[in-house]
This record gives sequence, C-alpha cells and structure tokens, in this order.
Amino acid sequence: MAITIKDVAKQAGVSHSTVSRALHGSSLLSEETVERIRQIAVEMGYFPSAAARSLKTNRSHALGVIVSAIDDPFFSEILQGIEEIAQGRGYSMLIAASQRDPERERAIVQDMRERHVDGLILCSASFSVEQRRNLLQYGIPIVMVNNQAAEEYRYSIYHDDVDGSRQVTRHLIELGHKRIAYLGNSLSGRTTMDRLTGFRQEMEAAGLDIPDEYILEVPGGGPEDGFNASNQILDMPERPTALFCFNDLLAIGVLKGLHSAGFSVPGDISVVGFDNIVFSAYTNPTLTTLEQPKRYIGAEAARLILGLLDRIEDKEAPDQEIQKLKGRLLVRQSTAPPPIDLRQL
Repeated sequence: MAITIKDVAKQAGVSHSTVSRALHGSSLLSEETVERIRQIAVEMGYFPSAAARSLKTNRSHALGVIVSAIDDPFFSEILQGIEEIAQGRGYSMLIAASQRDPERERAIVQDMRERHVDGLILCSASFSVEQRRNLLQYGIPIVMVNNQAAEEYRYSIYHDDVDGSRQVTRHLIELGHKRIAYLGNSLSGRTTMDRLTGFRQEMEAAGLDIPDEYILEVPGGGPEDGFNASNQILDMPERPTALFCFNDLLAIGVLKGLHSAGFSVPGDISVVGFDNIVFSAYTNPTLTTLEQPKRYIGAEAARLILGLLDRIEDKEAPDQEIQKLKGRLLVRQSTAPPPIDLRQL
C-alpha cells in the first residue's frame, strides 16, 4: 500500500499540513523541522504527486514570470535568481515575454489565468497599465521587480536607479570631466527618467551645466540603438568628453560605433554603462558600469512571492512590503580623465 502524507505526519508527530509545508520548504517552519520531516518522508518512501497535491491544495505550484524580452541578459540573471529559490520550494516557472506588444500582453495575462499560476513576478517595465490592472483584478498575488510602477503594487523589489546614476556621474566628475552627456532609452519610461534624475542631481551638485543637446534618447536599449546614437554624439559641434549610457547594451553599441569612426575609448571619450551584464567585462575596452544585484533581486522576488503565498494561506499577509536595493560602481577600462587639452574647459 502506498505511503500517504498522513502516514508521514503520524510518524513525525505533526499535522499533515505541517508535513505539506515542510516538503515545500515553507518559511513558516524552522530549518530543523523541515529537514527532519523530509528525512522521515524519504525513509518511508513517500513521494508526493504534483497532480494530487494541486487538487488537494488548490495550488498549481507554478509561478508566472513576465519579462520585457527573453534575450536580454539583464533579465536572464534575474530569472536565474528566481529559479534557484522557486526550484528549492518545489515550484516550476512559466516564463513569458511581453515584447512591448499590447496584444501579446493580453494573451499572456489570459494564459497565466488559465494555467492557474499561484503567484506572479512582473519584470516587464513596459507592461501596460490596462494589463497590470487586469492582473490585480484577477486576485493573483504579484511582486513587482523594478520601480516602473511600484506605487501601483503592494509588494515590490527594485534597484535605486537615482543613487546608481549619481555614483556613475560622480565617478566621471572626479576624473575631471565637465562635458558629460546622457544617452537614455525612450521606451523605458520611469527607469530612464530616474537615471536621468540622478545624473542631473550630481551634475548640479558639482555646479556643472548640461547643454540640451547632451541629453539624448533613442527608441530602445539594444546595441544597435547605441551604435546609431554614436553618430549623433560625433556630429555635435562640441562633443562631450564622457557619455553615460542608460544600460550596458547601449554602451556596447556606442563602443563599436566610436571604434568604427576611428575614435578612442577612453582616450577621446569615456563611456559608462549600467547593469553590469556579463558581456560588459569582455568588451574592448572593458566597460565601466553600475552593477545591479540582479540575481539577488530575482532571489528576493521569489522569496517575497513564496512568503506571501504562505501568509495568504494563513491569513497573515502584510499590507505592503517594498524593498529598495543599491548597486555599486565597477570601474574598468572605458573611463579615464579627459584629454589634457580639454581638462581646463
């Protein structure tokens, strides 16, 4: 006769609900209790059925994760962090990319509902207001990753982009740069505005002016957008001596564009990125960037949504939980003091 969860509970001297929580790594139990119950289950030969568990608990043990683009290395690291925690708790992941397409967003929301995901981690900065509201109306617990619309969510975790941007700008100022430009992503909304805000704040604190033409925007955050933007920078009557890019992918495109035009980085112009994706350490020159704790953000988002699900079950969910994390500047080879003849300008 097959061993049941009640058999394990009787052997362990606990309730069957405690056994269920232990086998799914609930944060409501101590590590010692979880390990003891798991060991008893193994010794007794108990193997829970995912299908039966779903019927009994009305849980799918699946998390939905929505990102802007699957091929963006920034999101891949966040997904790794989510998966590490989710897998340890016996949860699978349903991943979808919005691609900034309204029709695709609607299809994703419907699919998440039909698959009865227990919770949702939303990493798509451009997800429309309409679809965000639909998700909330469906009663699916949501954790927001980034600060694109944090005020519309009760549970969120995001990076302090204003602080990160100030770190980048301060580094360039301390190197002696006075003519510094910012290259933003017009499709990224609040994220690029926060990074621009930090840039402006640090420049103002240093008493440095920002000509209007030094604030550039391109319709995207990929390397091709950065490559195209390099022409705008080179065509300026008074070129900046340093360029702060919205993200590493834009900066990588800029590096290629400047190199193709015969300009030296950082000899003629310093370039800084943001995010510290894996490729930034392998560019030529290696890219100075602001490191976001991407895998940690993903792991914390998973812990937050799983802890929330545990507490909802026990009617102990907090009214709100918001985490704001800070990154750190990584100085590499793409930044240096401005050319000697421009340092006094």
